[in-house]
Amino acid sequence: MGFMDDDFIDLPLGEPDDSRFEVDKNVNVETIDDYLGIPGVAYRDMRFLDDTARWGDIGGDPKLTFTIEGFQIVPWPYIGTLGDIPVPGGYKGSSLFEVTWEKGEKRAFIAEAKPNYAESLQIVEELFPRDEPIVMVCGGGGYSGMMRWLLGYLGWDLSQVYNIGAGWHYKGDHKLHLIEEDEAGVKHQRMWRAHYTDINFNQLTPLE
Repeated sequence: MGFMDDDFIDLPLGEPDDSRFEVDKNVNVETIDDYLGIPGVAYRDMRFLDDTARWGDIGGDPKLTFTIEGFQIVPWPYIGTLGDIPVPGGYKGSSLFEVTWEKGEKRAFIAEAKPNYAESLQIVEELFPRDEPIVMVCGGGGYSGMMRWLLGYLGWDLSQVYNIGAGWHYKGDHKLHLIEEDEAGVKHQRMWRAHYTDINFNQLTPLE
Protein backbone atom coordinates (compact mmCIF):
# COMPACT_ATOMS: atom_id res chain seq x y z
CA MET A 1 0.00 0.00 0.00
CA GLY A 2 1.12 3.64 0.28
CA PHE A 3 3.76 4.60 -2.28
CA MET A 4 3.96 1.04 -3.60
CA ASP A 5 0.31 0.46 -4.46
CA ASP A 6 -1.44 1.77 -7.58
CA ASP A 7 -4.89 1.21 -6.07
CA PHE A 8 -6.78 4.12 -4.56
CA ILE A 9 -6.11 4.54 -0.85
CA ASP A 10 -8.25 6.60 1.49
CA LEU A 11 -7.87 7.68 5.09
CA PRO A 12 -10.33 6.43 7.70
CA LEU A 13 -12.01 9.11 9.77
CA GLY A 14 -9.80 10.25 12.60
CA GLU A 15 -10.11 8.23 15.80
CA PRO A 16 -7.82 9.66 18.49
CA ASP A 17 -6.87 7.43 21.39
CA ASP A 18 -7.09 8.51 25.04
CA SER A 19 -3.39 9.22 25.41
CA ARG A 20 -2.07 12.62 26.43
CA PHE A 21 -1.58 13.77 22.84
CA GLU A 22 -4.54 11.94 21.23
CA VAL A 23 -2.58 9.87 18.74
CA ASP A 24 -4.81 8.39 16.05
CA LYS A 25 -5.74 4.73 16.58
CA ASN A 26 -5.62 3.85 12.88
CA VAL A 27 -3.21 6.28 11.22
CA ASN A 28 -0.04 6.31 13.32
CA VAL A 29 3.70 5.67 13.04
CA GLU A 30 3.10 1.91 12.96
CA THR A 31 0.67 2.09 10.04
CA ILE A 32 1.64 5.30 8.23
CA ASP A 33 3.35 3.43 5.37
CA ASP A 34 -0.14 2.26 4.37
CA TYR A 35 -1.31 5.87 4.04
CA LEU A 36 1.56 7.66 2.31
CA GLY A 37 1.38 9.40 -1.04
CA ILE A 38 -2.40 9.91 -1.09
CA PRO A 39 -3.31 12.77 -3.47
CA GLY A 40 -4.94 15.69 -1.67
CA VAL A 41 -3.52 14.85 1.77
CA ALA A 42 -1.25 17.36 3.52
CA TYR A 43 1.63 15.62 5.34
CA ARG A 44 3.43 17.75 7.93
CA ASP A 45 6.40 17.09 10.26
CA MET A 46 6.18 19.53 13.17
CA ARG A 47 9.81 19.34 14.37
CA PHE A 48 12.69 21.79 14.41
CA LEU A 49 15.86 20.97 12.51
CA ASP A 50 17.75 21.41 15.78
CA ASP A 51 15.50 21.87 18.80
CA THR A 52 16.67 23.85 21.83
CA ALA A 53 14.55 21.59 24.08
CA ARG A 54 16.66 18.87 25.68
CA TRP A 55 14.79 15.88 24.25
CA GLY A 56 17.89 13.76 24.71
CA ASP A 57 17.18 13.82 28.47
CA ILE A 58 14.25 11.46 27.88
CA GLY A 59 15.73 9.38 25.10
CA GLY A 60 14.59 11.55 22.20
CA ASP A 61 16.62 13.42 19.61
CA PRO A 62 16.60 17.23 19.38
CA LYS A 63 18.06 17.01 15.88
CA LEU A 64 15.88 16.16 12.90
CA THR A 65 18.03 13.30 11.63
CA PHE A 66 15.24 11.99 9.39
CA THR A 67 11.69 12.70 8.35
CA ILE A 68 9.22 10.54 6.44
CA GLU A 69 9.05 10.79 2.65
CA GLY A 70 6.37 13.22 1.51
CA PHE A 71 6.25 15.21 4.76
CA GLN A 72 6.77 18.98 4.72
CA ILE A 73 8.61 20.24 7.79
CA VAL A 74 6.74 23.02 9.63
CA PRO A 75 8.07 23.53 13.19
CA TRP A 76 5.18 23.79 15.65
CA PRO A 77 6.92 26.30 17.97
CA TYR A 78 6.90 28.82 15.09
CA ILE A 79 3.11 28.41 14.92
CA GLY A 80 2.03 28.63 18.56
CA THR A 81 3.24 29.03 22.13
CA LEU A 82 4.53 25.78 23.59
CA GLY A 83 2.41 23.98 26.14
CA ASP A 84 4.03 21.97 28.93
CA ILE A 85 6.87 19.77 27.73
CA PRO A 86 8.75 17.27 29.93
CA VAL A 87 12.24 18.72 29.34
CA PRO A 88 13.92 22.12 29.82
CA GLY A 89 15.13 24.42 27.08
CA GLY A 90 11.93 24.81 25.08
CA TYR A 91 11.74 27.45 22.37
CA LYS A 92 10.72 30.90 23.63
CA GLY A 93 11.02 32.95 20.43
CA SER A 94 8.42 34.41 18.09
CA SER A 95 5.33 32.48 17.02
CA LEU A 96 2.31 33.20 14.85
CA PHE A 97 -0.14 32.72 17.73
CA GLU A 98 0.06 33.40 21.44
CA VAL A 99 -1.58 30.31 22.89
CA THR A 100 -2.83 30.18 26.47
CA TRP A 101 -2.95 26.61 27.76
CA GLU A 102 -5.28 25.30 30.45
CA LYS A 103 -4.78 22.01 32.27
CA GLY A 104 -7.51 19.42 31.94
CA GLU A 105 -8.08 16.08 33.61
CA LYS A 106 -6.26 14.08 30.92
CA ARG A 107 -4.60 16.69 28.73
CA ALA A 108 -4.09 20.41 28.23
CA PHE A 109 -6.66 22.55 26.41
CA ILE A 110 -6.35 25.82 24.56
CA ALA A 111 -8.07 28.55 26.54
CA GLU A 112 -7.19 31.26 24.00
CA ALA A 113 -5.14 31.67 20.84
CA LYS A 114 -4.45 35.22 19.69
CA PRO A 115 -2.65 36.04 16.43
CA ASN A 116 0.61 37.91 16.87
CA TYR A 117 0.76 39.02 13.23
CA ALA A 118 -1.69 40.20 10.59
CA GLU A 119 -0.63 37.25 8.42
CA SER A 120 -0.87 34.56 11.12
CA LEU A 121 -4.15 32.94 10.06
CA GLN A 122 -3.31 33.22 6.36
CA ILE A 123 -0.04 31.34 6.89
CA VAL A 124 -1.74 28.57 8.87
CA GLU A 125 -4.50 28.23 6.26
CA GLU A 126 -1.94 27.91 3.47
CA LEU A 127 0.26 25.42 5.33
CA PHE A 128 -2.68 23.41 6.76
CA PRO A 129 -5.48 23.59 4.15
CA ARG A 130 -8.99 23.46 5.63
CA ASP A 131 -10.28 21.37 2.72
CA GLU A 132 -7.66 18.59 2.89
CA PRO A 133 -6.97 15.82 5.38
CA ILE A 134 -3.86 16.69 7.41
CA VAL A 135 -1.47 14.03 8.72
CA MET A 136 1.10 15.22 11.28
CA VAL A 137 4.11 13.73 13.02
CA CYS A 138 6.75 15.05 15.40
CA GLY A 139 9.33 13.48 17.70
CA GLY A 140 7.26 12.30 20.66
CA GLY A 141 3.72 13.25 19.60
CA GLY A 142 3.49 16.53 21.53
CA TYR A 143 4.12 19.14 18.85
CA SER A 144 1.74 17.47 16.42
CA GLY A 145 -0.86 17.12 19.19
CA MET A 146 -0.61 20.83 20.02
CA MET A 147 -0.93 21.74 16.34
CA ARG A 148 -4.00 19.54 16.01
CA TRP A 149 -5.66 21.24 18.99
CA LEU A 150 -4.86 24.68 17.62
CA LEU A 151 -6.45 23.76 14.29
CA GLY A 152 -9.53 22.58 16.17
CA TYR A 153 -9.66 25.85 18.12
CA LEU A 154 -9.45 27.75 14.84
CA GLY A 155 -12.32 25.81 13.32
CA TRP A 156 -10.79 22.91 11.37
CA ASP A 157 -12.70 19.62 11.21
CA LEU A 158 -10.62 17.39 13.51
CA SER A 159 -12.07 14.19 12.05
CA GLN A 160 -9.72 14.96 9.13
CA VAL A 161 -6.67 15.96 11.21
CA TYR A 162 -4.41 13.13 12.36
CA ASN A 163 -1.63 13.07 14.95
CA ILE A 164 0.33 9.94 14.03
CA GLY A 165 2.53 10.25 17.12
CA ALA A 166 6.21 9.76 17.81
CA GLY A 167 8.35 9.91 14.70
CA TRP A 168 11.34 8.86 16.81
CA HIS A 169 9.82 5.37 16.79
CA TYR A 170 9.08 5.16 13.07
CA LYS A 171 10.45 1.89 11.66
CA GLY A 172 8.81 1.95 8.24
CA ASP A 173 10.34 1.81 4.78
CA HIS A 174 10.15 5.50 3.90
CA LYS A 175 12.72 7.25 6.07
CA LEU A 176 14.22 10.33 4.46
CA HIS A 177 17.64 10.67 6.10
CA LEU A 178 18.70 14.27 6.68
CA ILE A 179 21.93 13.59 8.60
CA GLU A 180 24.36 10.91 7.48
CA GLU A 181 27.69 9.73 8.86
CA ASP A 182 30.62 9.17 6.52
CA GLU A 183 33.30 6.48 6.82
CA ALA A 184 35.35 8.71 9.13
CA GLY A 185 32.42 9.11 11.51
CA VAL A 186 31.75 12.73 10.54
CA LYS A 187 28.06 13.66 10.37
CA HIS A 188 26.80 15.73 7.44
CA GLN A 189 23.45 17.45 6.97
CA ARG A 190 21.46 16.64 3.83
CA MET A 191 18.79 19.31 4.18
CA TRP A 192 18.37 19.75 0.43
CA ARG A 193 16.37 16.52 0.55
CA ALA A 194 13.70 18.05 2.78
CA HIS A 195 10.80 20.40 2.15
CA TYR A 196 11.43 22.75 5.07
CA THR A 197 9.25 25.77 5.91
CA ASP A 198 11.07 28.65 7.58
CA ILE A 199 8.91 31.54 8.80
CA ASN A 200 10.73 34.88 8.73
CA PHE A 201 8.96 36.91 11.41
CA ASN A 202 10.81 40.07 10.37
CA GLN A 203 8.76 40.07 7.18
CA LEU A 204 5.41 39.92 9.01
CA THR A 205 3.17 42.68 10.34
CA PRO A 206 2.97 42.66 14.17
CA LEU A 207 -0.38 43.23 15.81
CA GLU A 208 -0.66 45.49 18.84
